[in-house]
Amino acid sequence: MPAAPTHPTACLALADGTVFHGHGFGATGQTTAELCFNTSMSGYQEIMTDPSYAGQIVTFTFPHIGNTGVTPEDDETADPVAEGMVVKWMPTQASNWRAAQELSDWLASRGRIAIGGIDTRRLTRAIRQQGAPHVALAHSPDGKFDIAALVEAARGFAGLEGRDLAKGVTCAQSYRWDEMRWAWPGGYTRQTDARHKVVAVDYGAKRNILRCLASAGCDVTVLPATASYDEVMAHQPDGVFLSNGPGDPAATGEYAVPMIRGLLDKTEIPLFGICLGHQILALALGARTIKMNHGHHGANHPVKDVETGKVQITSMNHGFAVDSQTLPGHVLETHVSLFDGSNCGIRVNDRPIFSVQHHPEASPGPQDSFHLFERFAQSMRDRAA
Repeated sequence: MPAAPTHPTACLALADGTVFHGHGFGATGQTTAELCFNTSMSGYQEIMTDPSYAGQIVTFTFPHIGNTGVTPEDDETADPVAEGMVVKWMPTQASNWRAAQELSDWLASRGRIAIGGIDTRRLTRAIRQQGAPHVALAHSPDGKFDIAALVEAARGFAGLEGRDLAKGVTCAQSYRWDEMRWAWPGGYTRQTDARHKVVAVDYGAKRNILRCLASAGCDVTVLPATASYDEVMAHQPDGVFLSNGPGDPAATGEYAVPMIRGLLDKTEIPLFGICLGHQILALALGARTIKMNHGHHGANHPVKDVETGKVQITSMNHGFAVDSQTLPGHVLETHVSLFDGSNCGIRVNDRPIFSVQHHPEASPGPQDSFHLFERFAQSMRDRAA
């Protein structure tokens, strides 16, 4: 790997005027976004390609980012969606048998800016104490920056509240999905004996979530985020899945909520939501959502199942949350975060409708919650019986 330059070649400017200088890698240029931090110790490629990170730059609290390189098998969507990357140490040469490319080269080829040599502890403390800031990130090999202009650009960022970002990351048209989860030694295999017809509404779906549906025995048809009730039901699904995604659920809900309410009012088919899908389902049921101070981002979040008392370690990425105080009487809170007590799951009483805030497919992260896909499949079997 080339040695880091002796002078700063990248700059991170916060809207409050705080400026961090470091060494740039990946693409050159400038971008603005909301800054969040992620506490995962692995899976940086999955994080950067997770559509839920649209409109955000990710600070990694774990310093060893880039060590294992990148491989096309780990992309959660075709290209990185997160706007940029902030790390403590510059990436070292990739050392992993699956590596197909160096992280810096991959970011450069995909137009994503990264900065290393940053005091990520200080930055993370600032985010926790003051909330997720608006920032401008610039990378220029000559190290010349207009600091005042960068701060002004950060202040001009529109933020995520009120923004519908799902339309920007959803699929352009419907498609079928049959690829299952990766397993040694064969890698990805195809589902050839599906038992359940599932429509997955794509608000920014990760590939591994779709793989988990296929692995649970589902014949998956993916529809764009704007799909109507009639378009969903035209596929005669046994169940409907509401995917993860970015942005403010209240904004996305302008078109998604009517579709879900149609499913709630006119059918008895099982519904399963994750992340943004969980939040939109809650809106359709009559609850409200709120913007969090700095959100939850990481693969080490403890979540308690309040109905069983079991604690699961989960993977999370969200800056909005369901306000559990606004849940109607027939909707039960099933999961809560042990970090701050925020809502992490709901279910409708006496109906096969449930959702969770965390990402149970665990890409990256623990696999404690995969059973939720099996629960969804079981609910479709029960209804068929």
